[in-house]
Amino acid sequence: MLKEIRPALVLVVLLAALTGLAYPLAMTGLAQVLFPDKAKGSLVSRNGMVIGSALIGQAFTSERYFHGRPSATTAADPADATKTVAAPYNASNSMGSNLGPTNPALAERVKADLAALQAENPGVPVPIDLVTTSGSGLDPDISVEAALFQVPRIAKARGLSPDMVRQVVERTAEDRTFGVIGEPRVNVLELNLALDRIGGQS
Repeated sequence: MLKEIRPALVLVVLLAALTGLAYPLAMTGLAQVLFPDKAKGSLVSRNGMVIGSALIGQAFTSERYFHGRPSATTAADPADATKTVAAPYNASNSMGSNLGPTNPALAERVKADLAALQAENPGVPVPIDLVTTSGSGLDPDISVEAALFQVPRIAKARGLSPDMVRQVVERTAEDRTFGVIGEPRVNVLELNLALDRIGGQS
């Protein structure tokens, strides 16, 4: 019996070592050599301190900064582990909202966000990505239109001219990947760092 089982056991151990150890180590090593920045998480530093990643969004709430897309990620409720609580941009729990378009909770949240944005910039259409979550809940980018929509608020909060803030958006904007994939976009963290470099009143 052992004679019949031995080849299967050897094959299982060999494949586990190959696909579970050798292959991941080889790919990790190759990535470190070919794409060192991306392999380390595309971390962004300021004054020698890591302040975020170019790949994961953050919750900017100050009027002085550009805001990203809403995030539907959650975390365990500290008071009751069987429940969850909202935890925007929780990188350990990438997820979108599973609420359908007819769900009252989703409709109320979108309606409240829309009203707040319309009050912030009256008479200007609100870009869809400022009221909808992405599939991952971690999207670090917004559309160029969503960034330009926020220019008046930021210019007022920082005491800068709208033209100056608009130029920061235009300088930071990225084109479609390879010129054809996706839409032009702006990385919110990079945009806010560029904004800090030009300053403005606190």
